[in-house]
Order: sequence, then C-alpha cells, then structure tokens
Amino acid sequence: MAVVLSFLWTLLLWSLGLCIQIPKEYHKHMMQPPNITEQSPERLVVFPTDEISLKCEASGKPEVQFRWTKENIHFSPEKEPGVITHMNSGSFTITGNNSNFAHHYQGTYRCFASNRLGTAMSHEIQLVAEGAPKWPKEKVQPFEVEEGQSVVLPCNPPASVVQPRIYWMNSRIFHIAQDERVTMGQNGNLYFANVLTNDSHSDYICHAHFLGARTIMQKEPIDLRVKPTNNMIYRRPRLLLPEGLTSRLVALRGQPLVLECIAEGFPTPTIKWSYPSNQMQAGRVTYQNFNKTLRLVRVEEEDDGEYRCWAENTLGMAQHVYYVTVEAAPYWLQEPESLVLAPGETARLNCQVQGRPRPMVTWRINGISLENLTRDDKLRVQGGALILSNVQPNDTMVTQCEARNKHGLLLANAYIFVVQLPTKILTPDSKTYREVQGSTAYLLCNAFGVPMPRIQWLTRDRATVLQDERFVPFANGSLAIRDLRINDTGSYFCEADNDQNTVAIQAHLQVKEATQIKKGPQNQIVKKGSNVNFMCQVSFDPSLEIQINWYWNDQNIKDIFSDDKYILKEEELTIKNLDYSDQGNYSCVVKTALDSVEKKAALLVVGSPGPVGQVELYKQKDFQVQLSWSPAEEHNSPIEKYNIYFEDRTLDPGFWHQLATVPGNETSTKLKLSPFIHYNFRVVASNKYGTSDPSPDSELFVTPKSVPEKNPSDVKGEGNETNNMVITWMPLKWMDWNGMELKYRVQWRQKNESEWQEVMARAPSFVVSNTPTFVPYEIKVQAVNEVGKGPDPQIVIGYSGEDVPQAIPIIDIESLNATSVKIKWGPVDLNKVRGHLRGYKVTYWWVNSRWSRSKRHSSKMSIERPASATEAVLSDLRPYSIYNVQVQVFNGRGLGPPSETRQFHTEEGVPDRPQSLHLRRLSDTALQLSWKPPLNPNGELKGYQLFYEAINQETEEKEKKNQTLHPTILMLNLSGLSPQALYHFQLRATTSVGPGEMITQEGSTILKSGIPTFGNISAVTSENASTIYWSPEEGQHDVTFKIWFKSIEGKKLIQPQHVNYSQKFYIQENLEPDTQYTICFFGYNYTDEMVLFREMEVKTGGTDRVKLTPGNFATKSWFIVFISAIILLLLILLILCFIKRSKGGKYSVKDKEDTQVDSEARPMKDETFGEYRSLESDNEEKGFGSSQPSLNGDIKPLGSDDSLADYGGSVDVQFNEDGSFIGQYSGKKEKEAAGGNDSSGATSPINPTTVTLE
Repeated sequence: MAVVLSFLWTLLLWSLGLCIQIPKEYHKHMMQPPNITEQSPERLVVFPTDEISLKCEASGKPEVQFRWTKENIHFSPEKEPGVITHMNSGSFTITGNNSNFAHHYQGTYRCFASNRLGTAMSHEIQLVAEGAPKWPKEKVQPFEVEEGQSVVLPCNPPASVVQPRIYWMNSRIFHIAQDERVTMGQNGNLYFANVLTNDSHSDYICHAHFLGARTIMQKEPIDLRVKPTNNMIYRRPRLLLPEGLTSRLVALRGQPLVLECIAEGFPTPTIKWSYPSNQMQAGRVTYQNFNKTLRLVRVEEEDDGEYRCWAENTLGMAQHVYYVTVEAAPYWLQEPESLVLAPGETARLNCQVQGRPRPMVTWRINGISLENLTRDDKLRVQGGALILSNVQPNDTMVTQCEARNKHGLLLANAYIFVVQLPTKILTPDSKTYREVQGSTAYLLCNAFGVPMPRIQWLTRDRATVLQDERFVPFANGSLAIRDLRINDTGSYFCEADNDQNTVAIQAHLQVKEATQIKKGPQNQIVKKGSNVNFMCQVSFDPSLEIQINWYWNDQNIKDIFSDDKYILKEEELTIKNLDYSDQGNYSCVVKTALDSVEKKAALLVVGSPGPVGQVELYKQKDFQVQLSWSPAEEHNSPIEKYNIYFEDRTLDPGFWHQLATVPGNETSTKLKLSPFIHYNFRVVASNKYGTSDPSPDSELFVTPKSVPEKNPSDVKGEGNETNNMVITWMPLKWMDWNGMELKYRVQWRQKNESEWQEVMARAPSFVVSNTPTFVPYEIKVQAVNEVGKGPDPQIVIGYSGEDVPQAIPIIDIESLNATSVKIKWGPVDLNKVRGHLRGYKVTYWWVNSRWSRSKRHSSKMSIERPASATEAVLSDLRPYSIYNVQVQVFNGRGLGPPSETRQFHTEEGVPDRPQSLHLRRLSDTALQLSWKPPLNPNGELKGYQLFYEAINQETEEKEKKNQTLHPTILMLNLSGLSPQALYHFQLRATTSVGPGEMITQEGSTILKSGIPTFGNISAVTSENASTIYWSPEEGQHDVTFKIWFKSIEGKKLIQPQHVNYSQKFYIQENLEPDTQYTICFFGYNYTDEMVLFREMEVKTGGTDRVKLTPGNFATKSWFIVFISAIILLLLILLILCFIKRSKGGKYSVKDKEDTQVDSEARPMKDETFGEYRSLESDNEEKGFGSSQPSLNGDIKPLGSDDSLADYGGSVDVQFNEDGSFIGQYSGKKEKEAAGGNDSSGATSPINPTTVTLE
C-alpha cells in the first residue's frame, strides 16, 4: 500500500505539467536556448553631434549568432562606414563624419539572436535623427497695453521631438517673477491676467533649453509698455487658455495628465478644479502654477471623464470643461514564460494582453510568423495561448508573442526546451540531522532527472516510512517527520529512479530534548525610579550548549546598552532606576544549536505626569478669562485632574494659591476672577502616582478694582472688664480687598436702641468703654476700600463684660452604690449669673469613715459640668464613709458663692484583704497563724474565712478545709496537721455585703533549721524606717531567722523580730532620724542554737531642724532687726492680698484659694465632664505603730503584683513622719494618728538611701 501511495504521489506531480527547473549542477554540460538580455529603447533620438549606438545582447549555449533588419529588410551593420562591432555581441556603433549623416540611418530596426535551439528577437527600435534647433529670425514689435488690461507674450520655441524647457528671464538673467497674476503656460507663453505699471520692461526674454542637443536658445527681447490710468476697468474673468467652453483630449494609461486653465480679469481671478473620481488615491492629483495647472500622475483607465476649471473674481466666473478619454498602449495581463519539459508533455504558453484600442496579437516561432511556417497538427493557438502537445526533443524552440495598437508595441520571448536527463540526487550522502523533541525534522533528498524520478524513503530494514502518519513526503523529495520523539533517532534511506537509472543516499537523524523556559519574564507595571527583575529559568538537553540573550524591543540589550543600568545574570535581568524610556517589550531568548525559545513580557513604567505645556489666555473680560494649556504626558497613568494656581507678585509675591480643579480629560476652563489681583497662572497635572512640575507661568492678567464683595467674618462682642466690650472680627484676606486702603466700619448700639455709634478701624478689634455690666449689643462690621463699601453687614449680638455670679444652686443627693452618688440641682436665676452661664463646679471631700469617728483633713476634689447639666455623678468614693459636697455656678468672670454644704454617706462595701498573714511552726502537727485586719474594712467586719489544704500529700487530707472566725480573732493555732507537709492557706475578711479579697500564704510542718543563704540583699532607708530586700534560694523556704536593728549610739532599744525566709523583704519602723544602725541577722543552727550569721550597717535620713549653738550670729541684734523687717514686709503683702480678694478676682485665683485639688487626681472620660477621684490613702483607722511587720513573703504591699525585691534599690519607698512604711507604687497613703485627734503629720516622699550587700 505504501508503494502505491508513493507512486500516486509522483504521478500527480508530473500530471500537472509543471515547468522543470534544471539545477545548476546540470548547467555546465547543458545547452540553453538564446535569450535577449539587453537591447536599445523602443525610440532612440540622435542629434547631429551624436554617434549611433544600437544595443543587442543575448545569452545561450551553444554561442548565439546575431543579425539585424531595418524596415524588415536584412541590415548588415558591419558593412557601414565608421561602424564599430564587438565579438559575441550584436551591438554596434556608427560614428558620422558630418552633421547630417544620422538622417541616412533613420528607420525601424530589429535584432535576432540564434543558436541550434532557436531564435530570440528584440522589439522594434525606432531611430529618429533630430537636426540642430533654430529660432527663426523675426522682428518683435513692442506690446502696448493700458494698465489693468491683459496681455500674452508669445514664446513659440522651435519644434523638437524632445520638448525643451522654457524660462522667461530679463537681460540681467533674473527670472520673471510669477504669481496668480503672471503665469507661464505649458506652451511657453507668458500670460498677464492684468498688467500694472511696474510690469513695464523692455527685456522680457524667452529661453528654450534643448536637453538632447545640449543647447540653450533665447528669443529676441520683448518690450512691454504699460500705459498708466486713473480709471482701471474691472472685468469678470475670461479664459485665455484653453479657448472655448470645452475641449477633448486623450490621456495614456500610466502617463501623467496635465490640464491648465489661465484666465485674465480684474481683480485677478482665482482658479478652482473638480475631477470625476472622488475615490482617487491621495497624492495622485496635485495643483501647480498657483492652482492653474492640474497634474494627475499615473493615469488609470477609470480616470476618464469631465475635468472642470473655474476662474472667479468679484465680478463673476468663467469655466472650461475637459473631456478626457483614457487609452492605453498594450500591457501584460499574463506574460508567457519559458518552459523546460520532458518528452511527451504538453507545452502551453499564455499571452494575455490588454490595451485601448484592443491590441492585435501575433505569434512567431524562432522569429518567423506562424503564417509563414509549415502547418503542424501538434501546434495550435487557443484563447491567446500557444499550445504544443506531445513535445519531443526536436520540438525545442523560441517563441515570440507580439501585441500592437496605435499607441505602442509589446513583445515577449519564451522558449520551449525539451530535455532528457538521468537521475541525480543533489543532496550530500550520509548527512546528519539534529533536531529537538516535539519539532519537525526535514530530511532532504533533492533528486532531479528527466523524466522526473520517483522518490521513496525507507528505514534501515528497507521498510517504507509512510506507515507512520507523522512521516510526510514532499514533492521536492524531502521527508518531514512531525512531532519528533527520542526513539526516532536513527538512519533513513532516500531512493530515486527514472527510466535511465536508480540512485540512493543515507540520512542520519539525532533527536535531542527540547529547550524550555520553565519560568519566564512576566508583564509588570512599575513606578519610575524603581528597580525591576525579570526571570528566565530554562531546561535543555545537557549535550547542547545554550545561550541566553535579553532583548528590549527586539534589540539585544548587550548591543545597545553598555552602562550599569542593566545587570545581566545567566537567568535574570535587573533594570535599575527605571525611566519612561525603559518601558517596552523585554524578551528572554534561549538558543541552542538546534532550537530557540522565547518568552516576552511587557514593562510599563508609570509615574507622575510630565510638565504641563504653555498656558494661554483668551476671551479675556474684566473678571473672567478662558485658560487653556497643552496636555501633560500621562506616563501610562491617566491624568485625574489639573490644578490651577495663581500668584500675585504685587500683593503676595512668592505664594501660589489654588484657584480651580479641572478633570484630567479637559485642557481648558473658564475662570471667574476676583477684583484687583495681578494674576499669573500656572497649571499642575495629577494622577494616582503624584503631581507634575508646574507649567510655565502665563502672561500677567490684572483685574480692575471694585468694592469689597464680602465683610469680615466671626464678628464677636465680649467684655474683658465689667465695664467694656471688645469687638473683634476675622479680617479679610488680601484676595478679598478688591482694592487698596481697606478699612472696617464698626457700628454698635445697645439692643432695642435706635441710633448707631460707629468708628473706622484698620486693626481687627475695637474696645467700647464705659458699658453697663453684661448688656446685649447689636454689632455690625463692614469692609470699605477706596472704591466704596462692601455689602450690608449682618447684625451680631454681643455682650459687655461679665461680673462674678451671685446665683446659688439648690442641690439634692441620690446614692447609687458603695462608691458612687448622684448630685442634682435645679436651674438658677440667670439674672444673678451676671454673665454667660459657663457651667457648674461640684466640690466634695471626705470627712470621716463610718466605722471610725476620728477626723482628719482631706483634700477637696471637684468636677465641672456644662451649663446644660442638672446632675453629676461622683464615683470612686470610699465605701462606708461620710462626705461633704457643694455646688457653685461659674461664668467667664469666675465662681459664684457655694451652695449649702450637704453631707452624704456611702454604703457599706466588701473589705480589703487582711494586711498580713504570718505562719509559725509549733510542732510536727501544728502551725500558728497570725494576721492583721484589713486596712480599709469598708464596713463593720463580720468575721474571717480561712481555707487551707495540703499541697504535697497524696492522702485524703488534700481536701480543702475552711473555718469561720470571729472578727476580734487575729491569731489561731491549728493542730492535727500532717507532719512533714506543706500547706496552702487563704484568708479573707467579710462584711454584711460579702467577703473581700483573699491573702494567701504557704506554710510547712517540716522542721527547717540551718542558716539561710541570701542571694542579693539590699536595704533602703528613710528618716524613720528601713526596708531590707533579699532573694530566697531554692529549697530554703519557711526557714525562720531574726533581724535586730541596733543603734550604734545606743539610743532607742529595738527588739529583734522573727522573719520568715520566704517573705523576701522586712520593714523596720520607729527608727531615729539621722542615726547609724547595725543590722544583725541571727539564725538557728542544727543544735537549735541561735547564732549571728550576717551584719550590715545603714543610716537613716536627717530632719529639717537646725541646731543652733550658743553665741552664734542668730543672737546678734542686727540679725534680729533684719528678720523683723522681713516679717513686717510679709504682713503688708498679706494685707494687700486680703483686700484684693475681698473685691473679687479671677476665677483661677479664687479656685486656688477655695479648693486644694490632689495632685494625683485623674479626670474621668468626657461623658462625665471631668470627674475626679482622690488617691489619698484610705488608711485612716489603722497605723503600723510599733507592731511586727508582715512575715508573709507572698504578700505584695498595697496590692502590687511585683515583689519589691525585684526592683532592688530603685524603689521609691515613702514613709510617714513617724517612719512607718506607707506605700511602694501607687502613691501616698495617709496614716491616722494613734491618738485619734484631728491632726496628723503630712506625708512626703524622700530620697531613699540604698545599701547593697554582695
């Protein structure tokens, strides 16, 4: 089946009768029919001084022979005198010996080139002999014409086969200037539509340039005389050329068409044209000679029709119609082509021509007309084609197809070459082909022979390859293998044969892995100035070498860029500092010897717009202008808007103000302007990436002056004294002045009065003096400039100065919970406010605790509420306490008298946690617990709740136990505990409201003896106390030791105190100021004997008292007098201050006198209008006294979650005057005096002294 398919394929190719293209490998030994390669033009003009040169060159094998005919009669050039011929050439040259010899050779020539295969023929060559041009002698009469009339100056050059070039010049060899009025026609005449007096010259000379004869001739000068007149006659147009209303002419296809219309008249007429084809290609029609000449290049057959010209002036019109008919010399539709055929084929030579008139076509064989040849049945002419059937080698010939009409002649030579050639494979044998997987391989087998050989491809085992549909044979013998696979590698055989012989070659195919781009560059949009990376990761056959090149817009980056902007790595391209010129298409091209792959990506560089172009002003009015500008470069991001700015270099130089914003798709806008501004405009473009540089400044545009269009804003009237009113306003910006000398007309009157008082002011304020207290005024402020007044101003209500309020609120109290109450009050008499009611001030202070009747001073706290408020919530109060409260009105002048002082009680709350919890081992089964009651019970204590459990036992005793204790019990012995057990204790106090916070501690029944090991130990001292800190070591909790503060001076005796090692700190109170102490640490050894194991020294701080020794300077009389004078001066100042206070003063002074706000008070959120809570300590009931400090190591002082030891010596520890420790973190604590009197020492922080022992 495969063999049959191969045979059918070859048969199909030959059945088409295709022309055989003989390879060059055969040319060396093959004959070739003659072929004309060079010949003279169809028309050859010879001038007297020229030699006659006729060309005829041809190729062929065997060598061709040449012959000539003249007027179809044999002509032998070599017999002519003065002839020059050339070997193996049909060309010849004849040189004459006189000026008229060329006329002897005029005629029509034709050249024939022949060899044994046929005869080729040249076209007809018409030789024309041209004589020397002569301008006949003539007497030129002057031309006299009246000014305004028309005139034609004739040229009439000698007739010539080649038209001369005409020039009109004067005697100074200057060209005569031509315009719409003066024109030279195609015939060489000079036409004047109307003459002027300055046209009078006696040297109008016509020059004719004969290019072929290389001669320039001139006519006799023409004298033009123009008679001036004062009454020039206006005339409607009249055509000077062409004459009449219509004319007809023939245009040849492919040649130019030139039409002209020259008219006279006064005023000078203008010429217009119309032509028939509206679809005529652009550029084919041009207008010359000041629109008087229409030139149509490359005339086509569709161009025939009416061509009309109009001559117009103000008096009328004249026209002429050209009726153009397009004809054509013969031209090819299908030119016959030479054929190389095998014996038995049919030759068909097509000769299709066109022309107008229709050309006559004749055939020749070897230069002889068919009519003159013996009839042959194999030869026929049909439908313009010459057909020769069943050709044989002796049918080789050269044919000529000739078409002729009145416009020309067309000739083509075509040969029929019948050959027989043995098969030859032109492709080299054993050629190796390398291709990549997936591509198509083309195995070549270029075989030739006549008849055409049969070609088939075979595998190594002589099987046909056509069994696989991927194998496709071609007519030229090549084999295409599509979609290559690795197993296609191998050898293939091409076998070719015809009736003369059989030949074969071998081809080797190697299939490699295809090169692939695994990750190529991606399209990116990047901002200008950034860097961008493109990746190109590839895979390829390891036996091949690859080359990776990067291209920008199909140009290799290595070839066009040499700077460090581009960083080229093997599989990566980095472009730094991107500019707009860097955008484009970037491609990664990976090449091997066998294939090439490419991946492209587009880079778009975006950024802020380019600068806006020139700004122009037009349609200018007094207060309006149209502004236009050239659009800015978008830089790949659409313009979103244009901002228009202006600068007044006279009134506000150096500052640009925005005037308008225009959408980005517009480039002009109408601007409404303000009076008396010197406008310089500029435009700035914006897009999503930023703004452009400003445009160049526009020209200056100044608007006229005008009255002010607005008045000042924010007019107010307020008094800063009880007897005045200050009128203020926001002055106009300079852009609103509308003129110079801007002033303000200020008017005022008491409300309900009729007459206004006024003053002219320049400053933006004016003080009205001697006014009643807090009286309403009507106020107007009007802008005035040198042109006039601004619009009528609006009336604003102002008030004269305020005075201290006299209104007293009536208050009521509502309890909310244990820490909050609500204070209410009713509206006050506004007449007694004596000003604008600004709000209410609520002042409250703690008086006493309900569980203790001792009194002590407490700082007052206050909050302010707005004028619209009728209540205030006091929060963060102490539970179960007594408070006093007052409410005052305030205005801009100050506070009014306080309301009646009201007392309220806060409800009972839950207690604080117990101050301390101490554990002491009594025996293997008993522990002693002792504690201090809560510092703030917040009610009547109902008792204590104790919870405990073993935490290192696996027995049933791990269950949590609890006890309820009487409030007076502060010590408890627990027995029946497990020996060698660790317990977790929790203790809390309760009131009728509920239990409070728990204090926790761990204790053990394990006997812990030995000397404790301290890590970092330090001491901090104050005036009356000292705190010792240490870091417990692992495994030594619950070890008990003693600390003893011993005065070195032996002053006050302090008893040693038991301390639990896990406690981490110890506080010793009741120390003497400015005293050196030795701190002794005693521990129990393993024989239960107490021994001293560490000592350290500390010194307490001094007091402010100064001890005076007898006889110092304080006893001197001069010192006593000096001190007395100072005291007297202080008394005088106090009296003056008292007098000032009795007259009333500013709110801030009175507030400082009446209220002492705690420095730690914090305002609440805005919703409560600044409520405050005091951070004064609630420790009014219990003092430390000389009691033993807490032994509970886990208790954080005052609720802190951090151990003081964690802060080392950096902790600011505060003490009362008696030296008791009162706080670590959260501020000062008050300590109630033990005697319960109403006074107590002030608390103040001191600078602690830190002693650290390593």
